[in-house]
Amino acid sequence: MSSEMGKKLRISVFGQSHGRGIGVTVQGLPGGEKIDMDELMAFMARRAPGQNTMTTARREKDEPKFLSGLENGTTCGFPLCAVIENTDTRSGDYAGFTLTPRPGHADYTARIRYGDSVDMRGGGHFSGRLTAPLCIVGGIAKQILARRGIYIGAHLKAAGGVEDESFPLHPTKELFDTVAARCPAVINIEAGERMAERIEQARADLDSVGGIVECAVIGMPAGVGDPMFDGVENRLAQALFGIPAVKGVEFGAGFACANMRGSENNDPFDVQNGRIVTTTNNSGGILGGITNGMPIVFRAAFKPTPSIGKKQQTVNVDTLQQTRLEIVGRHDPCVAVRAVPVCEAVAAIVVLDMLLEDGSNGSF
Repeated sequence: MSSEMGKKLRISVFGQSHGRGIGVTVQGLPGGEKIDMDELMAFMARRAPGQNTMTTARREKDEPKFLSGLENGTTCGFPLCAVIENTDTRSGDYAGFTLTPRPGHADYTARIRYGDSVDMRGGGHFSGRLTAPLCIVGGIAKQILARRGIYIGAHLKAAGGVEDESFPLHPTKELFDTVAARCPAVINIEAGERMAERIEQARADLDSVGGIVECAVIGMPAGVGDPMFDGVENRLAQALFGIPAVKGVEFGAGFACANMRGSENNDPFDVQNGRIVTTTNNSGGILGGITNGMPIVFRAAFKPTPSIGKKQQTVNVDTLQQTRLEIVGRHDPCVAVRAVPVCEAVAAIVVLDMLLEDGSNGSF
């Protein structure tokens, strides 16, 4: 499986949702980096299940056990390996889904690709549970980047048809910290309350809703990236589409720029405090695949959770007969709620990887 990413910072995610555990191996982490474990665990807790009715009732501590690469709380330069045990599984809820696949899930395609023996309990290796290992690496990467003045934050931009405010032109670390302390993670508290109402209504209706996560990277130096196939957008988009349920990614003004004129979409250059900046950021901080020094801004669209309590039409893949399916179990009524820190984690991994690869900016 291609559950690997990165060039200088190479990570590989392993495990299944209802297997003995999940985890990650990492090569290329710079040595001598002190890792605040309390800060890492606080970051992991933002993604953890069982927080409230907006998330799955499954309860997992998500405490990583580091088998290598971290000694006395400091990276030692050797490959890092971390494992999270699965403790709260109810695999019986998933019996028969390789025979009668759930609409919207990978049950059918996984069986076609890997055969009848594929483990799809809880979604198997396709589950959102596999984002927990990403948060281990991303949480570490965020700490390493913060020491270089680079900060990453995200918020729930939309859920259930309710929209939050967008990040300002120049978001701050203080804003990131304030938003991260809220659930849902929003800028406008009233918008968050209305989102929670829509999500709860969907849950009560045995249904689900989608959402959008907006993420920003501040403090990123200009000149990082490459044109065409290996630019900042390319690297981020590839990694973001590795997050289960992501169906769309846009940078800066994104799809909205298709309805603009060039005079509206172009970001005018200016000089502020001796730095070249732009007065708007429709480019999302990226021009020609290369950072321009403005905040990197992107949004990821998440589809509604496919596992819903309503009866759905499917087929028996052996008999080729149409049948009805009723899914039981514990599922998020809106996966985008817990995806906020995951987007931060993925962004941190990609940014750190590109900075380690670039090397010309003196950050490493």
